[in-house]
Amino acid sequence: MAPFHGERVKSMTWRSGVARGARWTGALLAIALVATLADAWTALGSRATGERRARMERSPQWKDGHFENPQPLKNDLWGSMAALQETSPDVSPRVPVPAVAGDRQRFVTPPTTGLRVTWFGHSSVLVEIDGHRVLTDPIWSERASPLSWVGPRRWYSPPVPFAELPNIDAVVISHDHYDHLDQGTISAMKDWNTTFIVPLGVGAHLASWGVPEARIVELDWWERTRVGGLEIVCTPARHASGRNVIDKDAKLWAGYAVLGPRHRAYYSGDTGLLPAMKDIGERLGPFDVTMIEVGQYHRTWPDWHIGPEQAVLAHQWVRGRVLLPVHWGLFALAMHGWTEPIERAIAAAGSSGQMVIAPRPGQSVEPGAPPAFERWWPELPWKTGAQDPIVSTQLN
Repeated sequence: MAPFHGERVKSMTWRSGVARGARWTGALLAIALVATLADAWTALGSRATGERRARMERSPQWKDGHFENPQPLKNDLWGSMAALQETSPDVSPRVPVPAVAGDRQRFVTPPTTGLRVTWFGHSSVLVEIDGHRVLTDPIWSERASPLSWVGPRRWYSPPVPFAELPNIDAVVISHDHYDHLDQGTISAMKDWNTTFIVPLGVGAHLASWGVPEARIVELDWWERTRVGGLEIVCTPARHASGRNVIDKDAKLWAGYAVLGPRHRAYYSGDTGLLPAMKDIGERLGPFDVTMIEVGQYHRTWPDWHIGPEQAVLAHQWVRGRVLLPVHWGLFALAMHGWTEPIERAIAAAGSSGQMVIAPRPGQSVEPGAPPAFERWWPELPWKTGAQDPIVSTQLN
């Protein structure tokens, strides 16, 4: 009987160990889940309520409980999933991107021409215009994600460290997607003496992250506000919004026209091509510089992101003089090679006689006195606009 009893004791001990292990595993999984939710919860932002919500509902863009584009977005979901097999082997850089590091001393001397732009990668640009500084869609975090450990990761450190940024008069946010509205960066800015200009509803996110309501200006399309000697106009865009699965299009998206006494700048935000760009040019142009997205496109979502060739066309529609391509060169958010957007934008501009500047990330450039062209990115295979056209729908 002893051997049998011993086996039974060992079996009971084994089962007890398994049960304890299962409990520990369950506890660890629960802790990991709680930690993940805590990591993401703040970044999700907040719903718009009260008078903020009431203003949204009075907008001409508000219909049936959410914002809508006048020209609906085409989205071929199954086609885009199938296209994952076409992902370029060069979707991310294989060698370090030659960003230009700097500090606040660079911005002490004003631009000779009165207008200077510093592209930090993706859609973050410091615009120094007629004695004022405007920062577009700043993202200084490691990832464009609500989570600190997963999601699109930046290819290089911010060329100018956050603590070295000069005083900023206005921060403009185009919409609330994670690669444009970064909770970590905004939270670090919450005590700045600056004005945060956002589309309708987006102020709810900023307020939940500690930005004082008095520093938040929410605008509908074509509405405007003043910051010092600048007039900043919220302009139509063709895109979407949302930070989770249940808040799709709950807040507005937009571009901006920055109008100074001597110079004018236009920032598209994320957008497909839309007829209102001609109105922007007629009502607010011409622009000394346009900052229009050229990257993160695919033919299966042609209305979400404008693509390089249409970006050059949009530049002409808004009556731009010099085009600074943005929304490329920092994150992999689509299947094309990382250098393809700038190659195609330069080719399209050359064919139509438009001027493009392509500074290194962190390099400061005066559009009125641009430096000589420099191909600082590697020569990699890329598809031309003829091979892979991006054509927005419903443009009439």
